[in-house]
Amino acid sequence: MTDICLVTPDLNEMNRIVRETYTAVAEDPTVDFHFNVGLDYAVERLDYDRAELEALPATSTSRFAGLGNPLRIGPIHPHETVVDVGSGAGMDLLLAARRVGRLGRAIGVDPTPAMRLAAWRSACEAGLAEQVSLVDGDAEHIPLPEHSADVVISNGVLNLATDKPKALREFARVLKPGGRLYLADAMIVGSFKPAELADPNLWAH
Repeated sequence: MTDICLVTPDLNEMNRIVRETYTAVAEDPTVDFHFNVGLDYAVERLDYDRAELEALPATSTSRFAGLGNPLRIGPIHPHETVVDVGSGAGMDLLLAARRVGRLGRAIGVDPTPAMRLAAWRSACEAGLAEQVSLVDGDAEHIPLPEHSADVVISNGVLNLATDKPKALREFARVLKPGGRLYLADAMIVGSFKPAELADPNLWAH
């Protein structure tokens, strides 16, 4: 009988590296990261509308590092409350804010201060500060009351969560009855070497 040893990264180390990685993106998105960033990537690979993105501040679009386009999944209506979990520099957040209008709310949840700052500056520059707010949190700890959102959006964030079932429970908790989850993420099928599973840098995106 062969012994099986399950190897997982140190969760505290993984969370630290995730924050460091996205702080680096916020500080200088022109660095060559091991994942794609920016407006052209969003348009050419993820089917965002170029004109819509070019109307947003470059502070936001240049730091975009999502894995899909959650806003294509379904509508966002005027006056709704949208929570963007892992909002980063705010590209999806600002697009949502434009859809909900001045009587709606777009709340960004992100654990990286540098990203929240970039998102807030972008919201102010775009004239969306009245309906946008930013809070410190992550997918496993959303600091909002239950049943507070009509829509939860998340783009490339669930794969970073160390406790994915807990993150999904948090999404469900903050959604109103009948609310909608627009989730874009990645799923990797296959096996990994133990050293790969134990490397927190490879879990950072």
